[in-house]
Amino acid sequence: MMTLTRYGFREWGSALLITAVVLVGCYFLGRYVHPGWGCGVGAVAIVVFVAFAAFFRNPKRTIPEDPELLVAPADGVVRDIGEVDDFNVPPFEGRALRIGIFLSVLNVHVNRAPAEFNVTGKFYREGEYLDARHPECDKRNEAMTISGTANAGGKSFPMAVRQISGKIARRIVCPVDPGRKLRRGEVYGMIKFGSRTELYLPVGEFDVKVKVGDKVRGGETVMAVAANGGGSK
Repeated sequence: MMTLTRYGFREWGSALLITAVVLVGCYFLGRYVHPGWGCGVGAVAIVVFVAFAAFFRNPKRTIPEDPELLVAPADGVVRDIGEVDDFNVPPFEGRALRIGIFLSVLNVHVNRAPAEFNVTGKFYREGEYLDARHPECDKRNEAMTISGTANAGGKSFPMAVRQISGKIARRIVCPVDPGRKLRRGEVYGMIKFGSRTELYLPVGEFDVKVKVGDKVRGGETVMAVAANGGGSK
């Protein structure tokens, strides 16, 4: 089932209105000038609208049944996996495992919670708009991070998800405040037009199930599972 996200209502709603006006104009163009012109312009207007609206699509996803599995927070391609030493976002204290996902303009752009998530922090960072594939975009671009305590299969652990703007993406949507509880796979926001999403987990407590270059689907692809003894009850 395919729906359009409410986070893009202003954009795709305005596009629908403009398309309707253009189609009315095409009717008169075809009736009073030339039928072929009216049909041709009308067809182009419909194709453009469908392509534009597709960016705001929010397809239904099948969340894995196993509660121990962490799912992808976004659609896209895994760009990097590694440890960072300077992720000073509470409840983290410097070190964290980071999995970065690049989203092209063709990907679904809604973001989803990787696990059951009790959000305790929300941090906005002003920044630049480098291409989301640029090696410095994670440090220099505009970003929004939500963090807190997650739960997977009865284990509790710190977790954070960061939305990063790209060269084309200029608006991060994140209507989530501290105190919000998100279900695993629940849509909580989006980044408009090409971007990067990062998942942060405790170092040494998870087995990563994806590799660099893998294509992932938000809410469906398994990103990681708690290692033996990982997490805390």
